[in-house]
Amino acid sequence: MSARILIIGAGRSSSSLIKYALDKSEDFGWSITVADADPAAAAAKVKDHPRGHAAWLDVMKTNDRRDLIGRADIVVSLLPAHLHIEVAQDCIRLKKHLVTASYVSQELYRLGDEARNRELIFMGEMGLDPGIDHMTAMQRLNVIREKGAKVTAFRSFTGGLVAPESNNNPWGYKFTWNPRNVVLAGQGTAQYLENGKLKFIPYQRLFKTLWDIEVPGQGKFEAYANRDSLLYRKQYGLEDIPTILRGTLRYPGFAEAWSALVKVGLTNADFPILDSAKITYHELMEALAPSGPGSVKDRIAQLLRIDPNGEVMGRLVWLGLFRKKKIKLPDATPALILENLLLDKWKLAPQDKDLIVMQHQIDYELGGKKYRDISNLTMKGENATDTAMARLVGLPMGIFTRLISQGKIQATGVHIPTMREVYEPVLEEMKEFGMVLTHHTEELA
Repeated sequence: MSARILIIGAGRSSSSLIKYALDKSEDFGWSITVADADPAAAAAKVKDHPRGHAAWLDVMKTNDRRDLIGRADIVVSLLPAHLHIEVAQDCIRLKKHLVTASYVSQELYRLGDEARNRELIFMGEMGLDPGIDHMTAMQRLNVIREKGAKVTAFRSFTGGLVAPESNNNPWGYKFTWNPRNVVLAGQGTAQYLENGKLKFIPYQRLFKTLWDIEVPGQGKFEAYANRDSLLYRKQYGLEDIPTILRGTLRYPGFAEAWSALVKVGLTNADFPILDSAKITYHELMEALAPSGPGSVKDRIAQLLRIDPNGEVMGRLVWLGLFRKKKIKLPDATPALILENLLLDKWKLAPQDKDLIVMQHQIDYELGGKKYRDISNLTMKGENATDTAMARLVGLPMGIFTRLISQGKIQATGVHIPTMREVYEPVLEEMKEFGMVLTHHTEELA
């Protein structure tokens, strides 16, 4: 049962995972190594735990990476998604199990046969979204199917937000996960199914195509579509379903203001701004604004066809986009400039609390009647370190690592957590950490 566990990454979402692993290490005889490009960040998470130690790792340095992986039994990677493939290939070569919270790429799926041949468990999408969304959805879908019902629609929405008591900016948003992913969210085309018809929403329309969602005890939210709602039809057993939609939740008003940033060009990650280190935010907005009379702010409002003194423009002004302050970032794209600005403006204060909200809506037919099963999950963080995001991303990975170390998982190869042998024990243990999924059923007309 004893295992050597390597956790790669000590960033925003790592605190609950690392704490879980260290807390369980005595019971299970685990040795925990936390590796990061910032060894001080790793050391701060390990503290002086007798079964944990911090290590420096530049993940692009192949020999150093392989040395650390070679000394582990189970590798838990919190790296950005595009870096997992290097780690996964090393895990194949060195015969190590791998757990990640990121979307499983086609490259990673291609390693499935090799992993299976070596009796290795590669589990991706083992966080919150993706992760807990898969597990809770499969649990409810299977309960409904076991009644003999026919599922006709599946909608799932998740949001990582700031709790109302810590919501003190006009955007109603602060960072609890990778800022780069937030800035680049939705680029490409979103696709989903609605009443048997395929729907595509291009990026420039994404934040204007919204659904109103109400969560008991939390109020109203708006949702926009995720990039590909059709990815999981097979895994969920919903190949013939006429309606399937996965979306992201935000407080009302966020999407309209973000759509303005998209239209102005501030989320563009393709071209660097000339002399970006020397110009001000005001000069950047001048460069993006149409020519003509009036202030830069007025011309941006004209471009967006909005009230220059309205709420949307108020949000842009609050970000500091019209200030005569130097950007100080060399060769930066608009998206990088925006990300850098938001890192400061949307930072969680030490005592801020975050809020996770998730809702599944499953429509089904049974006995000649139509019903909607609605599941809700909400969790609030304690502070800027012990966030609900870190708990709901990190704890499922930690619990699944325990299951591997105890030999309780049979599914070798590359998987996501839609199997009963995975989701039942993980969701059961998550209750101990305050995760509650409530559900009720409504009869539809």
